[in-house]
Amino acid sequence: MRMFVAVVEEGSVTAAARRLHISQPALSQAMVALERRLGLHLLVRHRTGITLTDAGSTLLIESRAVLARHDQALAALNRHEPPGEVLRLGIPLELLPDLLPGPLASLGAAHPETRVQARHASTAVQLDALRVGDLDVGLVRERPTGPDLDASLAAEERLGVLVARSRAEPLLGGRGLRLDALAGLEWVGFPRSGSPAWFDELTAILRSHGLNPGLDAPAGEQLIAEVKLAAVTSGRAFALAPPHWSQPMPDEVAWYPLVGHPLVRRTWVVWPANSRRRDIALFVDALQCDPTDSGVS
Repeated sequence: MRMFVAVVEEGSVTAAARRLHISQPALSQAMVALERRLGLHLLVRHRTGITLTDAGSTLLIESRAVLARHDQALAALNRHEPPGEVLRLGIPLELLPDLLPGPLASLGAAHPETRVQARHASTAVQLDALRVGDLDVGLVRERPTGPDLDASLAAEERLGVLVARSRAEPLLGGRGLRLDALAGLEWVGFPRSGSPAWFDELTAILRSHGLNPGLDAPAGEQLIAEVKLAAVTSGRAFALAPPHWSQPMPDEVAWYPLVGHPLVRRTWVVWPANSRRRDIALFVDALQCDPTDSGVS
């Protein structure tokens, strides 16, 4: 509700994301998820911003009332409760949708006093923040080196590709697309500075299959869904994406699995090695990946 109100008040998803200090893709996905959950169109999206549908106007009125009452109730309760711990959590741009709900529920049940503050950041930014004490736990794309941080595998994903249907269908086999069949298409990459080890691993695999990864994206440029889809729709590029890709896609684009699953993206949960907090230990333990459930050999 807070996200929805911010989007309406700011007049655009981009401005609302700045106000909420979250990424624009995450906010866009949240709005799409809200509309799907309610089964209603709430926002009409234009080049210059958004306008409300009738259902959206109704939700805005109700949301402001609910949030005002919610804040009033919390303020009243806070007078009776001692301040609790804050768990500052770093999250990458794309994350398995079922990765966090279980561990967060376990944390809330065992440590109801702990509040979670999440923020989107690249692997490199998260690791720097963990080392200087600005984050308590990070979810990153590469395992850190050195004795100051501990890490455990949280998830493995077999990446597929987003490709224009017109380019993919002549190449499609019974099990999906072969990675080497994409030679000649441009890879919609991401900045190496955000996750150097993962970038190097990924580009090495692409080269071994005869693809030219080209130059990495400029430092600081986010690989948002709109960038991926705009490049792929032209039929001259492909992008990597997990099976749970949830962003709405144009009819001209589809997701395809890769034959042999040559690209596996790992997410590591990382925390300071000297941490002694029990709530962090419980949260990290709940996030650890069970190899028998990952589906990756």
